[in-house]
Amino acid sequence: MTAKWIEAGLAGALVAGLWLPAPSGAAQTGVAPPVPLPPVPLPPVPLPPVPLPIAPSPIAPVDAPQLQLPVDAAMQDAAEYARRFGVPLDVALHRMRAQAATIPVTDALRREFADRLAGIAVEHDPAYRIVVLLTGTDPVADRVVEAGGMSVPLVFRTGAAATLDRILGQIRTFQAAIRAALPHPPGIGADQRTGTLVVMVATADLALDRDGALTAKFADMTGVPVRIEASDRPMLPMALQTGITATPGATAPGILAATTALADVVTVMPDVAGGGRVVGTVDGRRYVCTTGFVVTDGVADAIATAAHCPDTLDYVGRPPAGTERRAIALPYVGQWGWGYQDVQINRAPALPATAPRLPAFFADTAKTRLRTVATWRNRTSTRAGDFVCHRGERTGYSCAPVAMVDFAPAGDLCGGACLPTWVAVEGPTCKSGDSGAPVFEGQVALGLVKGGTYRADGSCLFYYYMSTDYLPPGWTLAYR
Repeated sequence: MTAKWIEAGLAGALVAGLWLPAPSGAAQTGVAPPVPLPPVPLPPVPLPPVPLPIAPSPIAPVDAPQLQLPVDAAMQDAAEYARRFGVPLDVALHRMRAQAATIPVTDALRREFADRLAGIAVEHDPAYRIVVLLTGTDPVADRVVEAGGMSVPLVFRTGAAATLDRILGQIRTFQAAIRAALPHPPGIGADQRTGTLVVMVATADLALDRDGALTAKFADMTGVPVRIEASDRPMLPMALQTGITATPGATAPGILAATTALADVVTVMPDVAGGGRVVGTVDGRRYVCTTGFVVTDGVADAIATAAHCPDTLDYVGRPPAGTERRAIALPYVGQWGWGYQDVQINRAPALPATAPRLPAFFADTAKTRLRTVATWRNRTSTRAGDFVCHRGERTGYSCAPVAMVDFAPAGDLCGGACLPTWVAVEGPTCKSGDSGAPVFEGQVALGLVKGGTYRADGSCLFYYYMSTDYLPPGWTLAYR
């Protein structure tokens, strides 16, 4: 079933530029990614002006955050699923469990139908099922697997015009040509629900497809099915410009609120965690970003965020009641921001060996709940339709379905054209300030938020994240 943002006439498209070979694996799994690139400074793209009234956030004493048990994390995410799809909580819980439990099943299907596979997608309505789209006309009987305490139908559809591998190959081959055909660099994605190459163009460029002329041109060029749809605003990274002042080791005078308030409760946190607030300055302008996950090089801990955030960052948390708020300096280690990466590493404060750091991240808007990372998931195991969550400093905690697993954002947001390795997640929840935020499913780490694109009214069309597959060489997720 086509995702809601696609149904609204708002889908993805092609980014042009020089092609770099797409990564085929991840440091986490032992499969070599592309040749490591040297750290490259990647300052944020200027954002549209946002009124920023100067009003300090209140600093009220709050209880220390609670570490969630796995069942608590599962129930929280299931409640979001129930709200999104209008099903009872027990049904939502079974479906979320089935989502995780069927990952090995769909990985096996990719191997079984490697020469015919056009896409795999999870459908939620009118019933929960997994759809496998294949080329050719030879039928494949539907199957049923038991997962998460429920029966999950595997539905096979045939007749797709091109395999997923071919569509991705044509994206890379014709990226520059498609870009050259449009006034504004478009985005691109492989829609695994329909087996099409989706070109997301600026609204102003949509007139070029009058009577389907541009669609036909791109289809003839690539030799695969093409769909052209429009976005209303350009894709942007999500560092939020603000008026924050935070001096390492000194009392911070207060977090300033934007017109649309930041997630305004910063709870007691004696150290650093993912899903937290970091601030920094670039060319005299202060920016807010979000911490992602705790990482390690085997010797020391660090925190990962987005490379387009400021290099020098201070982690701003709320101290115990009765003490003053202080910013924790996070020394800069390096950043990687070309093609398939947008990741920065900042060193975390050293802790005694007798008190190791929890690999934790905030998993609620108010920052009262912490989760530890138990494992991670490779990008290629992610399916369109998977229900995933993120915790951003601007928007708090929210969950939504994956729209595309193979997406190349528009413009030159990756030090040039982006590769089709970014995962796009449906809105409506994303805003500036969420850059670097953790994307997760339960206690499974998925990636770090890079940016998003928006409708004319400013609402979030979708955001996209870098998979944790592409953490820089030498760094891995901390987990327990």
